[in-house]
Amino acid sequence: MKNIWVPLSGQVAQQRKVETIANNVANANTVGFKKDQLVFKEHLTALTKGMEDVDIPRKEFSPADFYHTQGAENAMVAVDGSFTIFEQGTLIPTNNPLDVALKGDGFIEVLTPTGVRFTRKGNFSLSRDGELVTDQGFKVLTALDVPEESLRDPASVGTFPNPEERVLRVPTNTKITFTNEGEILTRDGIVGKMSVIEFKDKHALRKEGNSLYLTPDEVNIVRTNIKTTVNQGFLEGSNVNAIEEMSELIKAHRHFESIQKAINAYDQISGKAANEVGKF
Repeated sequence: MKNIWVPLSGQVAQQRKVETIANNVANANTVGFKKDQLVFKEHLTALTKGMEDVDIPRKEFSPADFYHTQGAENAMVAVDGSFTIFEQGTLIPTNNPLDVALKGDGFIEVLTPTGVRFTRKGNFSLSRDGELVTDQGFKVLTALDVPEESLRDPASVGTFPNPEERVLRVPTNTKITFTNEGEILTRDGIVGKMSVIEFKDKHALRKEGNSLYLTPDEVNIVRTNIKTTVNQGFLEGSNVNAIEEMSELIKAHRHFESIQKAINAYDQISGKAANEVGKF
């Protein structure tokens, strides 16, 4: 009864889908959250073992001798991958001067204990030292103050200042204003500029939790001609549509139950075959 692995693979895939949707629903109200989606594919034995040529048997043959399935009878459902959908979330007004929402494809650079990460979660606050930090305490970084030619040259990455030297600090007990470009203004003028970057390939980013992302290669970062705007007094809501996700969750549960019935049928056939054979 090796064919039981065919429906079992589908059940495992549906379980992965349920877990992904459940995570999306759980973060429907998380600031800056981007939902995930799974991609499935059919895996055929022929893809790994190859297809045999059709030969005419030198014997008395039946039509079954010419029936080649290319391994379709052993097809399996495989998870081809998970990807993040980076659609823009709704901007929610908060009237908090330290809340910022990004409109566009950009991300904010922050410094975490494990290095530089990127986020769209803009509910910031000020530390005792006047550092702009996230709700997790991660420090927001300033934009690189280097010539634009160096920003465009991948070979210049190693010459950039250390992240610890780029922590954004602003005066306390004073009104601050964010421009659309991320500059921070007080009554004394510009005191800094928040680092907002974009990526050549957003789908190369990897989630790390807490709305943080990691890029596998610094070359993927774009620091010039940024089209993303910073909106003060707003937060970007999650791009999860709870109704759609719940609908997908119901469908996934139904598929899971249908596959379970198929597995039970295989089990009954196997049990019946064993009992009938035993009678002989």
